Amino acid sequence: MDRLIYTAMTGAKHTLGQQAAVSHNLANVSTTGFRTEMHKLRAVEVQTDALPTRAFVVDASVASDFTPGPLQHTGRAYDVAVEGKGWLAVQMPDGSEAYTRDGSLEVSPNGVLQTRSGLPVLGEGGPITIPPDSAIEIGTDGSISTWQSGQQNIINVVDRLKLVNPPESQLTRGEDGLFRVAGGLPQAADDTVKVAGGYLEGSNVNVVEQMVTMISLGRQFEMQTRMLQTAEQNDQAASQVLAWR
Repeated sequence: MDRLIYTAMTGAKHTLGQQAAVSHNLANVSTTGFRTEMHKLRAVEVQTDALPTRAFVVDASVASDFTPGPLQHTGRAYDVAVEGKGWLAVQMPDGSEAYTRDGSLEVSPNGVLQTRSGLPVLGEGGPITIPPDSAIEIGTDGSISTWQSGQQNIINVVDRLKLVNPPESQLTRGEDGLFRVAGGLPQAADDTVKVAGGYLEGSNVNVVEQMVTMISLGRQFEMQTRMLQTAEQNDQAASQVLAWR
């Protein structure tokens, strides 16, 4: 009885958490560079001094699917997509580094290259500054070339995007959707990471797969609720048997 109640109760709780994650994935199906969030459950015995008669369900791991998303051509000079493995480095307000695949960039009124959310994009020596009234082109190695209007023959390389490729097992997703390395240490630039200028990477969420998962989770939750109802019925029947005696 105890095993049934604890397993069904905690299973139902974490199934709702999984459904929330699937809903979050579906809500970000069109978000640039989004990575699918995955959850896995497992049963664990409650550690007590008495007999181990109870078990509960825990969220064994919260992982991300790092499969690259499809590249979409935009033709916009400030759009950039990482090809294959790798990340763009951005600077947080506290000075720390975070990593993203969202390459929809823009220039602030102060000339700083930043993300749509206002985070400075890091280059070889810190935040990247674009000269005023300049056109730009981003090379496959992340180099940023600029020229003044009408002076295409005078090209200057102002900086190079900081592209990193830390082990995926060390990356954790923050509540802001950005990824960070465990320990918060900045990563060294990786020259093997390549980008495509004028492209954006789409979300890697598989809509059909997520919908099937949502239906499956709904059935699991219904089954766990029925198990709780069965445990209640068994308890009532046992109480009646004891009362007759």
